Amino acid sequence: MYRKNVYLTFPPEMSNTPVVYLLAQNYGLSFNILKAQIDPGREGRMMLEITGPKDNCERALDFLAESGVRVASAAQRISRDAEGCMHCGMCTALCPSRALHMDRESRLLLFDPERCTVCGLCARVCPVKSMHVEME
Repeated sequence: MYRKNVYLTFPPEMSNTPVVYLLAQNYGLSFNILKAQIDPGREGRMMLEITGPKDNCERALDFLAESGVRVASAAQRISRDAEGCMHCGMCTALCPSRALHMDRESRLLLFDPERCTVCGLCARVCPVKSMHVEME
């Protein structure tokens, strides 16, 4: 399965179009909405993680672009300063993908970047700022 994070910008006339539904229905994709700001009659923005066969993802992104939606790769990632982390576990409560979790035996925080959806919640809540959102 192919996975890609994309940043979508909708023109005002598309604010009532069920775009995510169309991606699932017409292209067989799974999705995770990471961030969204969509108001009727106004430009909308959404960060979306799409998952599915690579050719379906590419066709879906072409469909969005042809429909007037600006599509950009979400070129960011989360990194962790392991030495600065105090292993408090605050970030684990907010991590929707469970990329951050506590090892029950060692009581240390573990981070799996492959599961991370780059929502950024961990970076906002970390009391010692050991989680970082980086642009690639």
